[in-house]
Amino acid sequence: MQDLRINEQRLWDTLMEMGEIGGTEKGGCNRLAGTDLDKQARDLFVSWCQAAGCDISIDKIGNIFARRPGKNNDLPAVGTGSHLDTQPTGGKFDGVFGVLSGVEVLRILHENNIETPTPMEFSVWTNEEGSRFQPAMQGSGTYVGRFDLEAELNKTDVNGIRLGDELERIGYLGDMELGSRNMGAFFEAHIEQGPILEDEKKAIGVVRLGQGIRWYNIEVIGRPSHSGTTPMHLRKDAMLASSLIVAEMQAIANRHENGLGTVGFMQVWPNSRNTIPGNVKFSADLRNPVPEVLLTMHEELVAFCEKVASDQDLEVKVDHFWYFAPVEFNASDDVKAATEKLGYSHMDIYAGAGHDACYMADLVPTGMIFTPCLNGISHNEAEYSSPAECAAGANVLLHTMLEASERIAKEHQ
Repeated sequence: MQDLRINEQRLWDTLMEMGEIGGTEKGGCNRLAGTDLDKQARDLFVSWCQAAGCDISIDKIGNIFARRPGKNNDLPAVGTGSHLDTQPTGGKFDGVFGVLSGVEVLRILHENNIETPTPMEFSVWTNEEGSRFQPAMQGSGTYVGRFDLEAELNKTDVNGIRLGDELERIGYLGDMELGSRNMGAFFEAHIEQGPILEDEKKAIGVVRLGQGIRWYNIEVIGRPSHSGTTPMHLRKDAMLASSLIVAEMQAIANRHENGLGTVGFMQVWPNSRNTIPGNVKFSADLRNPVPEVLLTMHEELVAFCEKVASDQDLEVKVDHFWYFAPVEFNASDDVKAATEKLGYSHMDIYAGAGHDACYMADLVPTGMIFTPCLNGISHNEAEYSSPAECAAGANVLLHTMLEASERIAKEHQ
Protein backbone atom coordinates (compact mmCIF):
# COMPACT_ATOMS: atom_id res chain seq x y z
CA MET A 1 0.00 0.00 0.00
CA GLN A 2 2.88 2.38 0.78
CA ASP A 3 3.94 2.41 -2.89
CA LEU A 4 0.42 2.71 -4.32
CA ARG A 5 -0.04 5.79 -6.54
CA ILE A 6 -2.74 7.08 -8.86
CA ASN A 7 -2.31 7.19 -12.64
CA GLU A 8 -1.34 10.81 -13.34
CA GLN A 9 -1.98 10.72 -17.09
CA ARG A 10 -5.35 9.03 -16.71
CA LEU A 11 -6.46 11.56 -14.10
CA TRP A 12 -5.46 14.39 -16.44
CA ASP A 13 -7.21 12.81 -19.42
CA THR A 14 -10.34 12.37 -17.32
CA LEU A 15 -10.27 16.03 -16.29
CA MET A 16 -9.89 17.11 -19.90
CA GLU A 17 -12.69 14.81 -21.09
CA MET A 18 -15.08 16.18 -18.48
CA GLY A 19 -13.96 19.70 -19.39
CA GLU A 20 -15.24 19.24 -22.94
CA ILE A 21 -18.80 19.18 -21.57
CA GLY A 22 -19.73 22.85 -21.56
CA GLY A 23 -16.26 23.80 -22.74
CA THR A 24 -15.75 27.46 -23.69
CA GLU A 25 -13.60 29.05 -26.39
CA LYS A 26 -11.18 30.36 -23.76
CA GLY A 27 -10.60 26.90 -22.30
CA GLY A 28 -13.00 27.05 -19.39
CA CYS A 29 -16.41 25.55 -18.66
CA ASN A 30 -19.99 26.80 -18.50
CA ARG A 31 -21.96 23.95 -16.96
CA LEU A 32 -24.75 25.23 -14.74
CA ALA A 33 -26.74 23.06 -12.33
CA GLY A 34 -29.79 21.32 -13.74
CA THR A 35 -28.96 21.93 -17.39
CA ASP A 36 -28.52 19.39 -20.17
CA LEU A 37 -24.76 19.84 -19.75
CA ASP A 38 -25.06 19.02 -16.06
CA LYS A 39 -26.86 15.81 -17.09
CA GLN A 40 -24.07 14.90 -19.52
CA ALA A 41 -21.43 15.39 -16.81
CA ARG A 42 -23.41 13.37 -14.26
CA ASP A 43 -24.03 10.58 -16.78
CA LEU A 44 -20.31 10.37 -17.52
CA PHE A 45 -19.44 10.19 -13.80
CA VAL A 46 -22.03 7.45 -13.25
CA SER A 47 -20.73 5.42 -16.20
CA TRP A 48 -17.14 5.62 -14.91
CA CYS A 49 -18.17 4.52 -11.42
CA GLN A 50 -20.33 1.65 -12.67
CA ALA A 51 -17.45 0.43 -14.83
CA ALA A 52 -15.37 0.21 -11.65
CA GLY A 53 -17.96 -1.88 -9.80
CA CYS A 54 -20.00 0.71 -7.92
CA ASP A 55 -23.69 0.79 -7.10
CA ILE A 56 -25.34 4.17 -7.74
CA SER A 57 -27.89 5.93 -5.50
CA ILE A 58 -29.50 9.35 -5.95
CA ASP A 59 -31.20 11.27 -3.16
CA LYS A 60 -34.15 13.64 -3.16
CA ILE A 61 -32.06 16.74 -3.93
CA GLY A 62 -30.16 15.02 -6.75
CA ASN A 63 -26.91 14.18 -4.95
CA ILE A 64 -25.21 11.10 -6.46
CA PHE A 65 -23.49 8.42 -4.36
CA ALA A 66 -21.37 5.67 -5.93
CA ARG A 67 -20.60 2.93 -3.40
CA ARG A 68 -17.72 0.48 -3.63
CA PRO A 69 -18.14 -2.48 -1.24
CA GLY A 70 -15.52 -3.23 1.39
CA LYS A 71 -14.56 -6.16 3.58
CA ASN A 72 -17.29 -5.35 6.12
CA ASN A 73 -20.17 -3.48 4.51
CA ASP A 74 -21.91 -2.91 7.84
CA LEU A 75 -19.16 -0.48 8.82
CA PRO A 76 -19.43 3.25 8.07
CA ALA A 77 -17.99 4.14 4.67
CA VAL A 78 -15.18 6.56 3.90
CA GLY A 79 -16.55 9.18 1.52
CA THR A 80 -15.14 11.69 -0.91
CA GLY A 81 -16.63 13.99 -3.53
CA SER A 82 -17.30 17.50 -4.74
CA HIS A 83 -19.36 19.03 -7.56
CA LEU A 84 -19.57 19.06 -11.35
CA ASP A 85 -21.49 22.32 -11.86
CA THR A 86 -19.47 25.43 -12.68
CA GLN A 87 -19.68 29.20 -12.79
CA PRO A 88 -20.92 30.70 -16.10
CA THR A 89 -17.27 31.49 -16.93
CA GLY A 90 -15.73 28.76 -14.79
CA GLY A 91 -12.72 26.54 -15.25
CA LYS A 92 -12.02 22.83 -15.61
CA PHE A 93 -10.86 22.23 -12.03
CA ASP A 94 -13.05 23.92 -9.40
CA GLY A 95 -15.09 21.09 -7.87
CA VAL A 96 -14.45 18.81 -10.82
CA PHE A 97 -10.95 17.94 -9.58
CA GLY A 98 -12.46 16.73 -6.30
CA VAL A 99 -14.95 14.49 -8.09
CA LEU A 100 -12.47 13.08 -10.59
CA SER A 101 -9.64 12.55 -8.11
CA GLY A 102 -12.18 10.36 -6.34
CA VAL A 103 -12.88 8.52 -9.61
CA GLU A 104 -9.14 7.94 -10.00
CA VAL A 105 -8.90 6.60 -6.43
CA LEU A 106 -11.79 4.27 -7.27
CA ARG A 107 -10.08 3.04 -10.44
CA ILE A 108 -6.80 2.36 -8.64
CA LEU A 109 -8.58 0.32 -5.98
CA HIS A 110 -10.57 -1.53 -8.63
CA GLU A 111 -7.72 -2.44 -10.99
CA ASN A 112 -5.50 -3.56 -8.10
CA ASN A 113 -8.31 -5.67 -6.56
CA ILE A 114 -7.85 -3.91 -3.23
CA GLU A 115 -10.48 -4.83 -0.66
CA THR A 116 -10.71 -1.96 1.80
CA PRO A 117 -11.79 -2.66 5.40
CA THR A 118 -14.85 -0.43 4.97
CA PRO A 119 -16.92 0.58 1.95
CA MET A 120 -15.85 3.65 -0.05
CA GLU A 121 -18.30 6.24 -1.37
CA PHE A 122 -17.80 8.73 -4.21
CA SER A 123 -20.26 11.60 -4.48
CA VAL A 124 -21.41 14.44 -6.70
CA TRP A 125 -23.24 17.20 -4.83
CA THR A 126 -26.00 19.21 -6.51
CA ASN A 127 -25.53 22.92 -7.26
CA GLU A 128 -22.48 23.72 -5.18
CA GLU A 129 -21.78 26.94 -7.06
CA GLY A 130 -25.08 28.70 -6.40
CA SER A 131 -24.88 30.36 -9.81
CA ARG A 132 -28.21 29.33 -11.31
CA PHE A 133 -30.05 28.55 -8.07
CA GLN A 134 -29.27 30.04 -4.66
CA PRO A 135 -27.77 29.40 -2.20
CA ALA A 136 -24.44 27.75 -2.83
CA MET A 137 -23.71 24.22 -1.57
CA GLN A 138 -27.42 23.55 -1.97
CA GLY A 139 -27.21 19.77 -2.33
CA SER A 140 -24.87 19.16 0.59
CA GLY A 141 -26.63 21.75 2.77
CA THR A 142 -29.97 20.04 2.21
CA TYR A 143 -28.41 16.61 2.75
CA VAL A 144 -27.15 17.51 6.23
CA GLY A 145 -30.39 19.26 7.23
CA ARG A 146 -29.32 22.89 7.03
CA PHE A 147 -31.98 23.60 4.36
CA ASP A 148 -35.56 22.42 3.93
CA LEU A 149 -35.93 20.01 1.01
CA GLU A 150 -39.18 21.38 -0.41
CA ALA A 151 -38.00 24.95 -0.09
CA GLU A 152 -34.85 24.16 -2.05
CA LEU A 153 -36.63 22.14 -4.75
CA ASN A 154 -38.93 25.14 -5.22
CA LYS A 155 -36.05 27.58 -5.77
CA THR A 156 -36.14 29.14 -9.23
CA ASP A 157 -33.56 30.63 -11.56
CA VAL A 158 -33.78 34.10 -13.14
CA ASN A 159 -36.19 32.70 -15.74
CA GLY A 160 -38.53 31.25 -13.13
CA ILE A 161 -37.53 27.63 -13.80
CA ARG A 162 -37.78 25.43 -10.70
CA LEU A 163 -34.82 23.33 -9.50
CA GLY A 164 -36.97 20.29 -8.74
CA ASP A 165 -38.42 20.34 -12.24
CA GLU A 166 -34.96 20.54 -13.80
CA LEU A 167 -33.61 17.66 -11.71
CA GLU A 168 -36.59 15.55 -12.75
CA ARG A 169 -36.19 16.56 -16.39
CA ILE A 170 -32.55 15.48 -16.54
CA GLY A 171 -33.22 12.25 -14.64
CA TYR A 172 -31.54 13.11 -11.34
CA LEU A 173 -34.41 13.62 -8.91
CA GLY A 174 -33.92 10.53 -6.78
CA ASP A 175 -35.98 8.98 -3.99
CA MET A 176 -33.27 8.17 -1.45
CA GLU A 177 -33.78 9.89 1.88
CA LEU A 178 -31.46 12.74 2.76
CA GLY A 179 -28.70 12.09 5.27
CA SER A 180 -29.15 8.32 5.01
CA ARG A 181 -25.65 7.31 3.89
CA ASN A 182 -23.66 5.48 6.56
CA MET A 183 -20.36 7.38 6.50
CA GLY A 184 -17.60 7.47 9.09
CA ALA A 185 -15.43 10.13 7.45
CA PHE A 186 -15.51 12.45 4.45
CA PHE A 187 -12.69 14.07 2.48
CA GLU A 188 -12.72 16.58 -0.38
CA ALA A 189 -9.81 17.40 -2.66
CA HIS A 190 -9.95 20.84 -4.25
CA ILE A 191 -7.80 23.43 -5.94
CA GLU A 192 -6.95 26.19 -3.48
CA GLN A 193 -8.66 28.95 -5.50
CA GLY A 194 -6.10 31.34 -4.06
CA PRO A 195 -2.38 32.16 -4.40
CA ILE A 196 -1.00 31.05 -1.03
CA LEU A 197 0.27 27.53 -1.83
CA GLU A 198 1.87 28.73 -5.04
CA ASP A 199 3.50 31.67 -3.25
CA GLU A 200 4.77 29.45 -0.41
CA LYS A 201 5.89 26.74 -2.89
CA LYS A 202 3.91 24.03 -1.10
CA ALA A 203 2.38 21.04 -2.87
CA ILE A 204 -0.49 20.41 -0.44
CA GLY A 205 -2.63 22.57 1.80
CA VAL A 206 -3.99 20.85 4.91
CA VAL A 207 -7.25 22.72 5.42
CA ARG A 208 -7.95 23.44 9.07
CA LEU A 209 -10.78 25.99 8.89
CA GLY A 210 -13.56 26.96 6.51
CA GLN A 211 -14.42 30.61 5.97
CA GLY A 212 -17.67 32.00 7.34
CA ILE A 213 -19.98 33.49 4.71
CA ARG A 214 -23.01 35.80 4.76
CA TRP A 215 -25.00 36.31 1.55
CA TYR A 216 -27.55 39.06 0.94
CA ASN A 217 -29.97 40.22 -1.73
CA ILE A 218 -30.25 43.99 -1.52
CA GLU A 219 -32.94 46.01 -3.27
CA VAL A 220 -32.89 49.80 -3.49
CA ILE A 221 -36.25 51.35 -4.39
CA GLY A 222 -36.08 54.92 -5.63
CA ARG A 223 -38.02 56.79 -8.30
CA PRO A 224 -37.36 56.69 -12.05
CA SER A 225 -37.39 60.13 -13.65
CA HIS A 226 -35.90 62.09 -16.52
CA SER A 227 -32.14 62.61 -16.28
CA GLY A 228 -32.33 66.00 -18.01
CA THR A 229 -35.26 67.60 -16.24
CA THR A 230 -34.96 66.42 -12.61
CA PRO A 231 -32.79 68.64 -10.34
CA MET A 232 -30.21 66.76 -8.28
CA HIS A 233 -31.80 67.67 -4.94
CA LEU A 234 -35.18 66.26 -6.02
CA ARG A 235 -33.95 62.87 -7.18
CA LYS A 236 -34.40 59.47 -5.58
CA ASP A 237 -31.56 57.78 -7.44
CA ALA A 238 -31.46 54.07 -6.72
CA MET A 239 -28.11 53.70 -8.49
CA LEU A 240 -26.44 56.40 -6.42
CA ALA A 241 -27.63 54.78 -3.19
CA SER A 242 -26.50 51.37 -4.44
CA SER A 243 -23.08 52.75 -5.32
CA LEU A 244 -22.64 54.05 -1.79
CA ILE A 245 -23.47 50.61 -0.39
CA VAL A 246 -21.10 48.89 -2.83
CA ALA A 247 -18.28 51.20 -1.74
CA GLU A 248 -19.10 50.56 1.91
CA MET A 249 -18.77 46.80 1.32
CA GLN A 250 -15.09 47.36 0.56
CA ALA A 251 -14.69 49.66 3.53
CA ILE A 252 -16.23 47.08 5.88
CA ALA A 253 -13.91 44.38 4.57
CA ASN A 254 -10.84 46.60 4.96
CA ARG A 255 -11.74 47.49 8.55
CA HIS A 256 -11.49 43.88 9.70
CA GLU A 257 -8.57 41.44 9.55
CA ASN A 258 -9.19 38.73 6.92
CA GLY A 259 -12.41 40.51 5.95
CA LEU A 260 -13.76 40.15 2.42
CA GLY A 261 -16.64 41.97 0.74
CA THR A 262 -17.96 41.49 -2.79
CA VAL A 263 -20.82 42.64 -5.01
CA GLY A 264 -20.90 40.41 -8.07
CA PHE A 265 -24.45 40.67 -9.44
CA MET A 266 -26.63 43.69 -10.24
CA GLN A 267 -29.91 44.39 -12.02
CA VAL A 268 -30.87 47.97 -12.87
CA TRP A 269 -34.36 49.17 -13.81
CA PRO A 270 -35.35 50.64 -16.19
CA ASN A 271 -31.72 50.44 -17.35
CA SER A 272 -31.98 53.35 -19.78
CA ARG A 273 -29.26 55.89 -20.50
CA ASN A 274 -31.35 59.00 -19.83
CA THR A 275 -33.57 57.75 -17.01
CA ILE A 276 -32.59 57.98 -13.36
CA PRO A 277 -32.64 54.39 -12.05
CA GLY A 278 -35.70 53.65 -9.98
CA ASN A 279 -34.83 50.18 -8.79
CA VAL A 280 -31.54 48.36 -8.32
CA LYS A 281 -31.14 44.80 -7.08
CA PHE A 282 -27.70 43.42 -6.25
CA SER A 283 -25.89 40.72 -4.33
CA ALA A 284 -23.65 41.21 -1.32
CA ASP A 285 -21.11 38.71 0.02
CA LEU A 286 -19.28 39.14 3.33
CA ARG A 287 -16.68 36.65 4.60
CA ASN A 288 -14.47 36.16 7.64
CA PRO A 289 -13.09 33.05 9.40
CA VAL A 290 -13.95 34.44 12.87
CA PRO A 291 -17.67 34.24 13.78
CA GLU A 292 -17.67 37.32 16.00
CA VAL A 293 -15.94 39.45 13.38
CA LEU A 294 -18.32 38.30 10.67
CA LEU A 295 -21.27 39.25 12.89
CA THR A 296 -19.81 42.73 13.36
CA MET A 297 -19.40 43.09 9.59
CA HIS A 298 -23.04 42.07 9.14
CA GLU A 299 -24.23 44.64 11.68
CA GLU A 300 -22.18 47.37 10.02
CA LEU A 301 -23.67 46.60 6.60
CA VAL A 302 -27.26 46.62 7.89
CA ALA A 303 -26.69 49.89 9.76
CA PHE A 304 -25.14 51.55 6.71
CA CYS A 305 -28.06 50.49 4.50
CA GLU A 306 -30.47 52.05 6.99
CA LYS A 307 -28.44 55.26 6.95
CA VAL A 308 -28.39 55.42 3.14
CA ALA A 309 -32.16 54.92 3.03
CA SER A 310 -32.63 57.81 5.44
CA ASP A 311 -30.09 60.14 3.84
CA GLN A 312 -31.31 59.53 0.27
CA ASP A 313 -35.03 59.41 1.15
CA LEU A 314 -35.67 56.05 -0.50
CA GLU A 315 -36.15 52.43 0.54
CA VAL A 316 -33.42 49.82 1.00
CA LYS A 317 -34.43 46.21 1.57
CA VAL A 318 -31.78 43.83 2.91
CA ASP A 319 -32.56 40.12 2.62
CA HIS A 320 -29.92 38.20 4.60
CA PHE A 321 -30.88 34.86 3.11
CA TRP A 322 -27.83 32.69 3.83
CA TYR A 323 -25.36 32.38 6.69
CA PHE A 324 -22.61 29.79 6.63
CA ALA A 325 -20.76 29.58 9.93
CA PRO A 326 -16.97 29.10 10.01
CA VAL A 327 -16.03 25.41 10.09
CA GLU A 328 -13.31 23.44 11.85
CA PHE A 329 -12.19 20.35 9.91
CA ASN A 330 -11.57 17.72 12.58
CA ALA A 331 -10.11 15.07 10.25
CA SER A 332 -7.28 17.35 9.12
CA ASP A 333 -4.72 15.22 10.91
CA ASP A 334 -5.59 12.30 8.61
CA VAL A 335 -4.75 14.50 5.62
CA LYS A 336 -1.52 15.70 7.21
CA ALA A 337 -0.41 12.14 8.05
CA ALA A 338 -0.98 10.96 4.46
CA THR A 339 0.83 14.00 3.08
CA GLU A 340 3.86 13.42 5.26
CA LYS A 341 3.91 9.70 4.46
CA LEU A 342 4.05 10.54 0.76
CA GLY A 343 6.75 13.15 1.28
CA TYR A 344 4.91 16.18 -0.15
CA SER A 345 5.64 19.67 1.09
CA HIS A 346 2.64 21.07 2.92
CA MET A 347 1.22 23.80 5.14
CA ASP A 348 -1.88 24.43 7.19
CA ILE A 349 -4.39 26.70 5.46
CA TYR A 350 -8.00 27.86 5.73
CA ALA A 351 -10.62 27.67 3.01
CA GLY A 352 -11.63 31.10 1.79
CA ALA A 353 -14.51 29.70 -0.26
CA GLY A 354 -17.44 27.52 0.71
CA HIS A 355 -17.23 23.79 -0.05
CA ASP A 356 -19.51 20.77 0.30
CA ALA A 357 -17.10 19.38 2.88
CA CYS A 358 -17.99 22.33 5.10
CA TYR A 359 -21.52 20.99 5.45
CA MET A 360 -20.42 17.36 5.73
CA ALA A 361 -18.45 18.42 8.80
CA ASP A 362 -21.85 18.69 10.55
CA LEU A 363 -22.24 14.91 10.36
CA VAL A 364 -18.86 13.16 10.25
CA PRO A 365 -15.13 13.83 10.79
CA THR A 366 -14.15 15.76 7.66
CA GLY A 367 -10.97 16.95 5.99
CA MET A 368 -9.97 18.89 2.90
CA ILE A 369 -6.92 18.65 0.64
CA PHE A 370 -5.86 21.76 -1.30
CA THR A 371 -3.61 21.80 -4.36
CA PRO A 372 -2.10 24.94 -5.92
CA CYS A 373 -3.68 26.72 -8.86
CA LEU A 374 -1.88 29.05 -11.27
CA ASN A 375 -1.76 32.65 -9.98
CA GLY A 376 -4.52 31.77 -7.53
CA ILE A 377 -7.11 32.20 -10.29
CA SER A 378 -10.48 30.45 -9.98
CA HIS A 379 -14.08 31.07 -11.11
CA ASN A 380 -12.36 32.00 -14.35
CA GLU A 381 -11.71 30.26 -17.66
CA ALA A 382 -7.98 30.67 -17.04
CA GLU A 383 -8.15 28.43 -13.96
CA TYR A 384 -5.31 25.87 -14.06
CA SER A 385 -3.64 23.25 -11.92
CA SER A 386 -0.85 21.18 -13.48
CA PRO A 387 -0.97 17.40 -14.00
CA ALA A 388 1.67 16.93 -11.30
CA GLU A 389 -0.19 19.15 -8.83
CA CYS A 390 -3.44 17.29 -9.46
CA ALA A 391 -1.67 13.94 -9.08
CA ALA A 392 -0.21 14.98 -5.72
CA GLY A 393 -3.64 15.92 -4.40
CA ALA A 394 -5.18 12.68 -5.66
CA ASN A 395 -2.38 10.61 -4.11
CA VAL A 396 -2.98 12.30 -0.76
CA LEU A 397 -6.70 11.62 -1.12
CA LEU A 398 -6.02 7.93 -1.89
CA HIS A 399 -3.85 7.38 1.16
CA THR A 400 -6.02 9.51 3.42
CA MET A 401 -9.03 7.37 2.53
CA LEU A 402 -7.10 4.13 3.00
CA GLU A 403 -5.84 5.20 6.41
CA ALA A 404 -9.30 6.37 7.48
CA SER A 405 -10.80 3.04 6.40
CA GLU A 406 -8.26 1.15 8.52
CA ARG A 407 -8.91 3.45 11.48
CA ILE A 408 -12.70 3.09 11.31
CA ALA A 409 -12.42 -0.70 11.11
CA LYS A 410 -10.19 -0.77 14.21
CA GLU A 411 -12.57 1.51 16.09
CA HIS A 412 -15.44 -0.94 15.44
CA GLN A 413 -13.60 -4.13 16.43
